[in-house]
Amino acid sequence: MAHRKLIGEQAPSVTLPNYDGETYTLEFTPGVPTAIFFYPKAGSYGCTKEACQFRDAIAEKNTFAAGKVQIVGISADPVEKQKAFVEKHKLTYPVLSDANGEARKAYGIGKGLFGLAETARVTVIVDGKGVIRDTTEGTLNYGAHSKFVTKWLDKLEAEAAKSAETETVPAAEAAPAPAAEPAPAPAATEA
Repeated sequence: MAHRKLIGEQAPSVTLPNYDGETYTLEFTPGVPTAIFFYPKAGSYGCTKEACQFRDAIAEKNTFAAGKVQIVGISADPVEKQKAFVEKHKLTYPVLSDANGEARKAYGIGKGLFGLAETARVTVIVDGKGVIRDTTEGTLNYGAHSKFVTKWLDKLEAEAAKSAETETVPAAEAAPAPAAEPAPAPAATEA
């Protein structure tokens, strides 16, 4: 579980081919959380279920609406297999090929399926500042990953609201106190 050691660290930026073979650099948009899910094998039962849960969440849940989160899927599968996977299941987010293991190494992702797959099923939450906040691993519990992301998105939204609330000071408290008027000068007396 080397990926757990990255919690609190800046998320690594990696460049991989996407499912169309085009270069995709995993970068983090300020203010927008990112959920990166590593999966063992495109087209397998559990990976298909997991990928489709993210696709459906983007379509159906306000928490996953455009601009609120970036979802990225990564596995060791070659570009051609990723392309067939994306097209068959109409996936609506970037799916990247990590055939050389660059992203897995950068994120500390080990082998999955008890060592039978190149990639473990791990989801990484990156906040809007590009910091890894949490990770979860579950080889057989593929359904837990989208729930994990939902929980974290809700938490990050609440943190942002609280931060905005403490940064906003009511106008009455923020306005400087009026300057005291000088005391009237004593009346001049004639001698």
